[in-house]
Amino acid sequence: MKGNEVIAEAAVQAGCRFYAGYPITPQNEIPEYMSRRMPEVCGVFIQAESELAAINMVYGASACGARAMTSSSSPGISLKQEGISFLVGSELPAVIVNMQRGGPGLGNISGSQADYFQAVKGGGHGDYKLLVYAPYNLQELWDMTILAFDKSDEYRNPAMILADGILGQMMEPFFPTPYVKPNLPEKTWALTGCRGREPNVLKSLYMGEGELEMRNNLLQEKYRKMKEKEVRYDTFDTDDAELIVVAFGITARIAHSAVRRLRHDGFRVGLFRPITLFPFPEKELYRLAGKGREFLTIELNAGQMVEDVKLSINGKSKVHFYGRPGGAIMTPEEVQEKIQSVLTPHYSASQSRS
Repeated sequence: MKGNEVIAEAAVQAGCRFYAGYPITPQNEIPEYMSRRMPEVCGVFIQAESELAAINMVYGASACGARAMTSSSSPGISLKQEGISFLVGSELPAVIVNMQRGGPGLGNISGSQADYFQAVKGGGHGDYKLLVYAPYNLQELWDMTILAFDKSDEYRNPAMILADGILGQMMEPFFPTPYVKPNLPEKTWALTGCRGREPNVLKSLYMGEGELEMRNNLLQEKYRKMKEKEVRYDTFDTDDAELIVVAFGITARIAHSAVRRLRHDGFRVGLFRPITLFPFPEKELYRLAGKGREFLTIELNAGQMVEDVKLSINGKSKVHFYGRPGGAIMTPEEVQEKIQSVLTPHYSASQSRS
């Protein structure tokens, strides 16, 4: 299966019964797949008239208690930002897939990681956060999509799968693990008709004195809980590393190849891969910092996650950056060359001291 199809089938298995979207490359296989699968499971598929319409349809379906999803690519996600902010403000769960493409503007349809800021800093208005997952292979596309639905329901907060055009279009083996629904609270807040009970109210407008501040404080407490419980990351040979490469998504796969080659050649280099971009694994990075160790952040953009890496390390180690903006895909050889250029002065100094 293509990566896009993996996401779509994982959503169906996780109980998604409402999908609304609008075509844009390179994620078109998701709505195409859902247009066939939703009727087969008594679900609803809508090709909306626009991205704005799609995200607001998701808002309505989620408000009624359905597991709802939308997907798009970078310019389309930009159009959905107001609706995403409304979802957060109303504490409604939903899964949003962004198969990133090159930008800004229409850019191109190649894979990119230039929507990191938009995803983790809040692309819409107000103080809010999304749960943001960054898979790096098709197995994680499956696993993270299922997890996103569960965690979105658990926290009553939208979750985003932040992937890219490469992952969406590639094919490789994966194991479709069966879905086991966790013990989640009933959606007693949903708008399911109020005969025999008090009406439920879902809103993001708070006009009373101090009401909005109280609401925002409750949301911030939710995000603090996410930071405590939902951080996910992976490491490779970081224990004795003199240089740790930090990369996410498809770039982490490219970097992993370079790191393995350099390890074989005797270089003490490792890889740190954030899986959740929010909450970001800042404490874990901070613990690795210091001890004469340096870091190299690699991204398919002009430098975005590198800011969070620097904030996490908080001056304990030097942080380098290598990026390629505009949809150009770096090779393992290019990454290997960059790592060696960072390590060479360090090794030269060691040899001089010896």
